[in-house]
Amino acid sequence: MAQNHIQKGAAMPWTNGTGATVTSGTPVIVGDMIGVAAGDIADGESGILLTEEVFELPKTAAGAIAQGSQVYLDATSGEIGTDNTDTPAGKAFETAADGATTVKVKINA
Repeated sequence: MAQNHIQKGAAMPWTNGTGATVTSGTPVIVGDMIGVAAGDIADGESGILLTEEVFELPKTAAGAIAQGSQVYLDATSGEIGTDNTDTPAGKAFETAADGATTVKVKINA
């Protein structure tokens, strides 16, 4: 292993400065990527965000999302959609129908 290797990168520490508790499974924007809270993280506390793998996340109800499509996280609603003005979240792991309330996302892909 390289002497400067830190870790695999599947998780990262994060300090919650949102003003509210971030609950386990909630997607969080960090710069130009997202992480998913591995557990509840109280405001002002540090916790772990998962930065790889597939998660079922809240989806904007309007519009279908095709498998393999680039998806984005809306900072206001906390929902995944296809509006490319939002933060890149990853790729749709499966198709999500119009009206569906969740979508499976391979995050940061």
